[in-house]
Amino acid sequence: MTNPRTITPLRNPRLIPLRVVHFRATTLRVTHLTATMSPALTAASASPTSAQEKSKLEGIKERSNFLREPVATELKQDTTHFSKDGIQILKFHGSYQQSNRDLKRVPGQEKDYSMMLRTRNPGGFIPPELYLAMDSMADEFGCGNMRVTTRQGFQLHGILKRDLKQVISTIVKNMGSTLGACGDLNRNVMAPPAPYKDRLDYQLAWKYADNIADLLTPQTGAYYEIWLDGEKAISAEEDPEVKAARQRNGNGTLIHNSEEPLYGTYYMPRKFKIAVTVPGDNSIDILTQDIGLVVICDQNGQHLGFNVYAGGGLGRMHNKDETFARTADEIGFVAKEDIYDLVKAILATQRDYGDRVERRHARMKYLLHDWGVAKFTAKLEEYFGKKIQPMKPQPAFKYLDFLGWNDQGDGKLFLGVNILNGRVKDEGDFKLKTALRKIVEQFNLPMRLTGNHNAILYEIEPQDKDAIQAILDSHGIAKETEIDPLERYAMACPALPTCGLAMTESERIIPSVLERLRATLTKVGLKDEHFVVRMTGCPNGCARPYMAEVGFVGSGNETYQLWLGGCPNQTRLARPYLQKLAEADIETELEPMFVQFKRDRQPKESFGDFCDRIGFEALREFAEQYKANPKAFKSSSKGSSRQRWRVELSPQLHDRLKAKADVEGKSLRDLAAAALEAYLQSEA
Repeated sequence: MTNPRTITPLRNPRLIPLRVVHFRATTLRVTHLTATMSPALTAASASPTSAQEKSKLEGIKERSNFLREPVATELKQDTTHFSKDGIQILKFHGSYQQSNRDLKRVPGQEKDYSMMLRTRNPGGFIPPELYLAMDSMADEFGCGNMRVTTRQGFQLHGILKRDLKQVISTIVKNMGSTLGACGDLNRNVMAPPAPYKDRLDYQLAWKYADNIADLLTPQTGAYYEIWLDGEKAISAEEDPEVKAARQRNGNGTLIHNSEEPLYGTYYMPRKFKIAVTVPGDNSIDILTQDIGLVVICDQNGQHLGFNVYAGGGLGRMHNKDETFARTADEIGFVAKEDIYDLVKAILATQRDYGDRVERRHARMKYLLHDWGVAKFTAKLEEYFGKKIQPMKPQPAFKYLDFLGWNDQGDGKLFLGVNILNGRVKDEGDFKLKTALRKIVEQFNLPMRLTGNHNAILYEIEPQDKDAIQAILDSHGIAKETEIDPLERYAMACPALPTCGLAMTESERIIPSVLERLRATLTKVGLKDEHFVVRMTGCPNGCARPYMAEVGFVGSGNETYQLWLGGCPNQTRLARPYLQKLAEADIETELEPMFVQFKRDRQPKESFGDFCDRIGFEALREFAEQYKANPKAFKSSSKGSSRQRWRVELSPQLHDRLKAKADVEGKSLRDLAAAALEAYLQSEA
């Protein structure tokens, strides 16, 4: 096993050479520093300058001296974990403190603490040297595997506090970073992972994802002071346009006299997410982002600018109606030369007017919801200094996963590899971790992680295709055509045993849930049917279940909310169908829907579209009839069912009839039919 202490970056002739510069960062020895606020921030109704109003976490950020404390001090202490304040600041450096919730502790025994470490890789880019370093550290310092996130990064689990500095420093020295992978600032910027070298728009999406990530990178020296003893490594020359954009004031976007000119002392009210894509490509769930940018070119392929979306976000809380999932709104079109100023303006609007009192209301989606698009755009244009133009025409979005062998467009190939739940591991005859390491070592290939937690290997010479496929075959890695589509399009969050927010299982249970769904579909005559399934262990929505056709959202021990009605291309929100679904009852609840879907679907209609079209009342009515007498539907087949007529009832009469049906143990339909028959006979 390679020791990360002695890992030497690989020379990769297939990549553009990167100049690595090391210098000693200036250390600010300041015990307390309050930045000068922009006029808008001072005037904001939820201004963090008010000690009576700001949330507790705003105070922790203020006292951190720009993300230095208490992490710097506590890292040197011989303890197994960080303090509550330290945990919050540690997130900005890319790490969450967790504990093993499977451990059965005896009274007085300390929790089994470890750190989850998340990388920041704009557009999912993983150079070969970084991949090999991560692979080695997963064995030496982690739990033996890695996990691809749904934001195109890697997570290492099981890192002990004493090893955290060495792991982060090794990541940075191998062309990686964890800065801003978590915390109240811009997270990893997403972009389509497909390496199409003959598509300018795909190349532009990568470029602008990189540049926007650089533009919004925290400027504090804390990261390098703490993890590299002040030695800052710059992996490449920064784009001059980015550097110039960071320095432009832009009508109040900058906070002057601050170590963080864009973020200020308090950073963002909550996490902030951005994605850049191309027309039609929804491989990164564009409508779930705080900012979504779509590259727009003219008919001659010349880059014009970007269509802009804003205000998406999925996190919510059970039984808190003031929290909700939301898709982004169309904002308008911005010319390419103005895009950095536009991004700064959106960030400043949320920075200055986002809710800093109530964190559950602090995401930008709530600002869009409360203000409306017109007011938000008006305030945005004040910071931007220009009018935003109407959206340019673009095709409908489609979900793409790029699995299997594909042409890059320059004579080389790329290969999309399916990774169940994003977990890169060896287990039994399935040895994905070993296979990927062999391929990267032997062929020195870069990688792009996907938003559906898969991986794409690229820059592959055609003559190497057979050798690479042979490695995958010999290690038990299925081809994309051999994977059940239910599995191929499914996602789950890690949940138990490490996530402190998890209410129930997700990653560990979804393989069996998918098997049960497949068995149920086969039972009702839909053995080849598939749809998008996503599962999370809590309502925060890390696997984006609220955009799925079937979403399971943890709501208690072995219990889930059931969300239905999203679409295959992830452009429509699902809705909650059941508040409490026991894991053991999944087949009981879904079988009637599958039978109804088979009987009443329109040609080529997906399951999510079907649920959305007919509505939840129709689903519930049919399920009630089916559960009461499933044999009546056994012989029904698509196109041969008898016509079902509907009779509307007042809500009061419906409730009375349903109550009577419950008492007599009959279906509402049968009781209503009997009542109508009795009435007609009495009139005869």
